[in-house]
Amino acid sequence: MLPVSPKACVFIHTNPKQMLGALVSQYSLKRNSQNPDAFDVRIISTDDFPFLSKKEGEPFLRNGGTRVWRMDDLQSFTPLRFTPPELMGYEGRAVVIDPDIFAVGDINELLQRDMQGKAILCRTRSGKRSGSQECMATSVMLLECAKLRHWKADEQFQKLFDYELDYADWICLHKEDRSAIGLLENCWNDLDHLDDTTKLLHNTKRQTQPWKTGLPVDFVSANRRFQLLKPKSWVQSIRTQVLGLSPYHGQYRRHPDPKQESYFFTLLAECLEKGIVTRDQLEDEMSRNHIRHDALDMISRHGPAVSAAS
Repeated sequence: MLPVSPKACVFIHTNPKQMLGALVSQYSLKRNSQNPDAFDVRIISTDDFPFLSKKEGEPFLRNGGTRVWRMDDLQSFTPLRFTPPELMGYEGRAVVIDPDIFAVGDINELLQRDMQGKAILCRTRSGKRSGSQECMATSVMLLECAKLRHWKADEQFQKLFDYELDYADWICLHKEDRSAIGLLENCWNDLDHLDDTTKLLHNTKRQTQPWKTGLPVDFVSANRRFQLLKPKSWVQSIRTQVLGLSPYHGQYRRHPDPKQESYFFTLLAECLEKGIVTRDQLEDEMSRNHIRHDALDMISRHGPAVSAAS
């Protein structure tokens, strides 16, 4: 377990597939803050939490049905959203973000926010509902750790496999006291939207993440369910369960907003220039299909950003 920090801390939760994004995210948070020494940034990875890998290949409850837990899924890091309060010793403030989120504004503004007695601040997921309840976007949360002593990620994760807790209810905060949750402005989790109001840019549409263009898809859609009367579901079931073939198919597409593609590769170019990532590291990530194969060409096209939204 990580030592307790006396500072407020931003936690970027990730897995090996998204580690490069996490490094770029970490850089962006410090780069765009007027007081970067006022907070810590920590990357936490699935590799460091054995309770996740112990469930490899086991079924768990999701959206009223079952899914198989796979560590190689692009978003196998999501249970780590619930680890920061414990990692902070249930003291102080923490922000937790996905590895595909990049700072445009100053994260200190969020860390110093008046939470008005709430335990959690986050936005809602636009148009997303699970069951009859609105789903909260836990991809960015400001947390008052002392108010979240009931968050024990390993125990909650186990409940998914005991069919005592539905993943959708957990990830959408349906089991939390709604009066303890306050709402953030959308700019603090701007979903594939970048303009001069954006504070945190979230490239949330996985199939168009700018650093993945042209690569084979390596995730299973959250909405993909087995449907008895649809032949396509039977084919998919045979592929994955009988033949042992990959449940993933298709390719990543180019992001529809060139500004967002440009912003990511500008940040990555700066990381390369400063030695935060190395050319050998990038080539290794390309060989593993974690980043598009023309990444070095994309870096060469993008100089320092004068304005993130320009």
